[in-house]
Amino acid sequence: MNGFDGLALVLVAAGALFLLVGSIGVVRLPDFYTRIHAVGKSDTLGLVLVVLGIAAHEGASLTGVKLVAVVVFVALTNPVGSHALVRSAYVSGLRPWFKGEPVPEDPTADHHDDGDDDGDDDSAVAEPGEDRR
Repeated sequence: MNGFDGLALVLVAAGALFLLVGSIGVVRLPDFYTRIHAVGKSDTLGLVLVVLGIAAHEGASLTGVKLVAVVVFVALTNPVGSHALVRSAYVSGLRPWFKGEPVPEDPTADHHDDGDDDGDDDSAVAEPGEDRR
């Protein structure tokens, strides 16, 4: 085992740890926004570390260059995709969970119903400058 294999092992193990932490965050966190935050950060870093570890194991070859290109692509697209998901959820009216509110038991349920039956929840999206705490 040479130095690059040791580096590859450390990078893959660290990446696997970040992926595990992100998976635990999806299970344990209370709402969509906190879950997507956990996944967006840890999965991007975990996947980048795993692929860099595989690239270090491959060495200076065409496969290694392709793996580095995958790292660049993932590092650019995962945060943008997470941001797009959060933005569309916010615009569609999914209100963030705040400390002190009950945690919704069914994440697909409308946990921010204001009682009127017109179908739209006017309080779901905070107006600019409005304090939602």
